[in-house]
Amino acid sequence: MLIIDRLELTFQPGLNVLTGETGAGKSILLDSLGFVLGWRGRAELVREGAEQGEVTAEFDLASDHPAREVLAEAGFSQDDTLILRRVNTRDGRKTAWINDRRASGELLRALSETLVELHGQNDDRGLLNPSGHRRLLDDFGDLYDHVARTRAAWRDLHGAKSALAEAETAAEALAEEEDFLRHAVSELTQLAPEAGEDAHLDSRRRMMQAAEKIREDIARAHTALGSGGAEGMMRDASRWLEGAADRAEGALEAPMAALERALIELGNAEDGVSRALDALDFDASELENIEERLFAIRALARKHNVLPDQLSDLAEKLGAKLDALDGGAEELASLKAALHEAEDVYDGIADALGAARAEAAEALDLAMAKELAPLKLDRAVFATELSEGDAGPDGRDTVLFTVATNPGAPSGPLNKIASGGELSRFLLALKVCLTSGVEGLTLIFDEIDRGVGGATADAVGRRLAELSASSQVLVVTHSPQVAARGAHHWRVEKRIKNGATLSTVSPLGADERVDEVARMLSGDTVTDAARIAARTLLAG
Repeated sequence: MLIIDRLELTFQPGLNVLTGETGAGKSILLDSLGFVLGWRGRAELVREGAEQGEVTAEFDLASDHPAREVLAEAGFSQDDTLILRRVNTRDGRKTAWINDRRASGELLRALSETLVELHGQNDDRGLLNPSGHRRLLDDFGDLYDHVARTRAAWRDLHGAKSALAEAETAAEALAEEEDFLRHAVSELTQLAPEAGEDAHLDSRRRMMQAAEKIREDIARAHTALGSGGAEGMMRDASRWLEGAADRAEGALEAPMAALERALIELGNAEDGVSRALDALDFDASELENIEERLFAIRALARKHNVLPDQLSDLAEKLGAKLDALDGGAEELASLKAALHEAEDVYDGIADALGAARAEAAEALDLAMAKELAPLKLDRAVFATELSEGDAGPDGRDTVLFTVATNPGAPSGPLNKIASGGELSRFLLALKVCLTSGVEGLTLIFDEIDRGVGGATADAVGRRLAELSASSQVLVVTHSPQVAARGAHHWRVEKRIKNGATLSTVSPLGADERVDEVARMLSGDTVTDAARIAARTLLAG
């Protein structure tokens, strides 16, 4: 990675400090960490002559760590150890893995929000970004339940608005076709077509039209089958055979049985022909009525561009639309009432959230006043300003952290009013307040002590040490007072090896820490007096 060949660091719980000359490579370490966490805006981290740069970061996750929820939602396993790895090739391609499984930069960034917080004078991702102040205040005031209720009420309100808008749009569309609906439904209701009726009427009509042509033949057939025809002759034959059967020595039994069966079938045929004759008996006006209804059904089907058998379904569909139109006013009134109720509920819950935020803001301002005094900012005033903005899922409140650096001086946004040194201390005090009682955080402060020295720098170091009691804190610093408060100390320095400039990071023992703090006090030449002063600082 740029001026780093290979480097492995194991940061410890508590306050970890990194020191070194300007340009030694401390910022490259933070760039590397930001790269593996998926943060945007990091430099291309490929060292000259190398094909790729690779960064791996390992995190220990407690059983309730919020990173587990992010992993679960993304379908990743939730192990106690989380390993992030990201590679950047010389042609700019970036590939990431989470526990050896390919992952997107977006997922890395989502995880990073739960793993690491970076703070510095130019940090627009955290405390200096006004868009995040409301969330920070909600975290400080433990207002999660208030916010959840507000979001639920907003969803209900949005749903009520959508339902009313859809109903109004539908009502307008129906109103535009009201004349058509009323006429069409009246026409369909009056005709009352039934499914399958077209085929039935068509079959009946064709049979009636053919009746005159076939009735004479069917009648002759009926006569030929009856008692004056085949039936009478067969019964005569049966009677004659019965008279001769006694003298035929059984020779007539089979023919007589066959004749009996034939008489039965002949009776069935005569009965069927009789029914056919009855069916052919019709009133001439019936054919006219059938044809009129058949033509009416087909004309109405053509008019609505449907099949005749679909007319009954169409009648039901258009009737439902007409019912909706007639009942639309009542439905709209009901939906409007529901919307007003949802608005009242949202207003009440949003007002309660606003009141809770006002209380949290007052508590945060008091806590900040206590924190600013030890940091030599006792004359400064920190205020959390709440104003009403547009309603949304998180309420109607706009939150802005403001400061006035001296009594009577105008207040303004934190990042606009405070000077470099003051801003560092404001950020530190704010972070101490916001993380009070929160454990398991990894916080990184990038030269947050810039522009301060002496007793003020010592106060900054003490607050960082207190903050690290419940969190893992990494501090990049040029202040000997801050470095002396570290529980673990690394020195970053550049070395030339085989004509190449490389950055190295070395953990410091007790004696080495004395020399490093002395260098920070006196410069390139470390004097005995500087070492004495360094030992005094390290002794606390």
